[in-house]
Amino acid sequence: MIQTIFNNIRRIFEVPYPPYPYNFLMDLDEKEYPKYIKQIYRAATGRKLNLKNPKRFSEKIQWLKLYDNLPIKTTLTDKILVRDWIEEKIGSEYLKPIISINNTYDEIDFTNFPDCFIIKANHGCKWHYKIKNKAKFLESEALQEIIKRQLNDWLSISFFPFAGLETQYKNIVPKLISEPLLLDNPQDKADEIEIYCFNGKPKIFQHIKYTNPRQVSIYDENFNNIDLKFLPNYELQNKPVDDCIRQAVELSKKLCLDFKLVRVDWLIYKDKIYFNEMTFTPFSGLYNFEDDSWDYRLGNMLNLKN
Repeated sequence: MIQTIFNNIRRIFEVPYPPYPYNFLMDLDEKEYPKYIKQIYRAATGRKLNLKNPKRFSEKIQWLKLYDNLPIKTTLTDKILVRDWIEEKIGSEYLKPIISINNTYDEIDFTNFPDCFIIKANHGCKWHYKIKNKAKFLESEALQEIIKRQLNDWLSISFFPFAGLETQYKNIVPKLISEPLLLDNPQDKADEIEIYCFNGKPKIFQHIKYTNPRQVSIYDENFNNIDLKFLPNYELQNKPVDDCIRQAVELSKKLCLDFKLVRVDWLIYKDKIYFNEMTFTPFSGLYNFEDDSWDYRLGNMLNLKN
């Protein structure tokens, strides 16, 4: 979808940077951001963006990118710097263990790494590699070279232009962070909890199970199941709320107080929750809900004033 968006931008504005207008968007004057965000929104949703009087949830996220891009959001989007803030707010017991932090791939010493681990960039989304067998990984020079090249490529660029001008990503200093995989079976993917917080209060709670197909249970602030689906490729469940979700909600209350919108993301491992990240512009706001009424209902929950 993002490639389609870039193709549309390049076609409409004759941007001369293949295969996507990275340099063009990185060098863009901030005064031009509204113009291009409107084009990105139109390309992704097929709708005209109303920034003067946004009503939809998806529109209000675009407004937040432009007019609520506080420096603290950059700090808390950085997967390394956010850890100190989390420790101060709720304690270090909710932080995932760290194996190493490095400026380049060549700095990484795999000697004391566990058999299963993840290496990820601190300044992007989905920019990571999961290593499920260290011995096989270290035996394969070809595989190491592929991963090294990709990680160093990520370190050389900003995530900012890749998903709709999410301004909080633009000024993060790129680094690599390595963590053990919190999984009993490295072939699995940990359950996730996402707490959508509106104007300093948790309002919508999502529990994702990465089965085949993916399953999701979504709750309102009273822990009642609701028929909302943020993305179409999930099977909606109506499972009762569990203790992990209740705990994630309580902890998120301490983390969301100063923000108009933030999704606090958690992982579950051995019935314990671990902080994952603060997401200030979920899905870059480029939503096409199966039930379009949810775009307005969620938009009504988000007050952009003050």
